[in-house]
Amino acid sequence: MFIKFPKRSDCKESDVTPESLYLSRRTLLGASVAGLALGSLPRWASAAEAARYADVEAGNAPSWFAGKLPGTQWGAVTVKGEAITPYKDATHYNNFYEFGTDKGDPAQNAGSLKTEPWSVVVDGEVGKPGRYALEDFMKPYQLEERIYRLRCVEAWSMVIPWIGFPVSALLKQVEPTSKAKYIRFETLQDPKSMPGQRSGFALIDWPYVEGLRLDEAMNPLAILAVGMYGRELPNQNGAPLRLVVPWKYGFKSVKSIVRISLVEEQPKTTWQSIAADEYGFYANVNPTVDHPRWTQARERRLPSGLFSPNVRETQMFNGYSDEVASLYTGLDLRKNY
Repeated sequence: MFIKFPKRSDCKESDVTPESLYLSRRTLLGASVAGLALGSLPRWASAAEAARYADVEAGNAPSWFAGKLPGTQWGAVTVKGEAITPYKDATHYNNFYEFGTDKGDPAQNAGSLKTEPWSVVVDGEVGKPGRYALEDFMKPYQLEERIYRLRCVEAWSMVIPWIGFPVSALLKQVEPTSKAKYIRFETLQDPKSMPGQRSGFALIDWPYVEGLRLDEAMNPLAILAVGMYGRELPNQNGAPLRLVVPWKYGFKSVKSIVRISLVEEQPKTTWQSIAADEYGFYANVNPTVDHPRWTQARERRLPSGLFSPNVRETQMFNGYSDEVASLYTGLDLRKNY
């Protein structure tokens, strides 16, 4: 089914204007802004698919992904009047602490991650539990492109074209029981290929865990992504399977998923366990609730630089209020942050 939300969060692809400069963390400290390198196109992509986005680096798409892509529903959900973040920024400025704490560490270190073969365990309060090879896990689903805003809790943001399928489609497939109230996601734990898991950054008790309320997971905006920018996910962006929940801060969108559990009690998530006063379970984008150490009222949209900071006002629910505000009727969003 073609899903489209004709809300103010919509946009046309004709509004997309790729930009040529990107910001690294060091740019803020005074380093010069570097030009984007021209990347080759994915070797499996057709000319029409390749032309969608500039400077996309070649990938190594698994057969199940390349085989499903021709049927992808492009632009099923979009973002109105905002340029898509250049591919280089989205793949070289991100948080994935399993590969290091600096923004550039994931791109530098994630090459060691082996994403084939890959399996996903589905367990807990479901009628159809099991361990599924990713290619079998993916078979029932029609892929869609969803162009979403991504808002980090650190107050920077991007606009990214993801490829994936609704979490609700998976839930219908595995048949949650009446006891299922939450969905718990778990990232791969593999210190051999993930240097961040064997580093001195010991605040995190691996594996990384995130969760959603079941009704949040059933919202049509919540997707499991297997690709971005017309190609499969790069390792540093959570290959081969990650969660994308666009109305929440980015740390909710757990990467490299190996386990999906339906549970009765609210799961204790990684950042909530580390600092519950800073990173709550809900983590909804809310410009009226500041982080204890910085304002959330504004954000820095990448790419940006010293002379073009590209700062804008943050929108409630990251601009998706029409689609998700009803999930939180009667809930104190200052207390349940």
